[in-house]
Amino acid sequence: MSPINPTPHHLQIVLVEPEIPPNTGAIARLCAASNTVLHLVEPLGFKLDDRALKRAGMDYWQVVTWHTWPNWASFQVAHAQARFHFLTTKASRPYTDARFEPNDFLVFGRETKGLPESLLKEYAGACLTIPMPNPHVRSLNLATAAAIVLFEALRQVDRSCGRQ
Repeated sequence: MSPINPTPHHLQIVLVEPEIPPNTGAIARLCAASNTVLHLVEPLGFKLDDRALKRAGMDYWQVVTWHTWPNWASFQVAHAQARFHFLTTKASRPYTDARFEPNDFLVFGRETKGLPESLLKEYAGACLTIPMPNPHVRSLNLATAAAIVLFEALRQVDRSCGRQ
């Protein structure tokens, strides 16, 4: 794990129990490109030395600051004062209505089941969704969803820091 280049935003992406190595690798590459911290909450659906994970992240893993956590409880204790935004298809509030701030955590769930219901209930006021104009499409690929929300958060935070 290597430190990221210092930036004023220090946004963070949290993947709770990710299952598909190429998605996690693509998100690691996204984090490398944007100087965003990546957190992986176990159990993972793959091994961290998985070839597909490394291939999707290409050679960017060495420039990503990333951490693994044995479970949500240990992650939550370590970040007790954090501001979380939970992305889910089960919310009605669009991510574009959120006001993102430096150091916010963007939390995404498993590809097949999303975030645990217990988290959605505990953090109901912090749940956001990406609206789907086509009612026959339930959700986007995890890496695509993470990119969409992260870049909206970056846009807002950069503007609030005086950068256009």
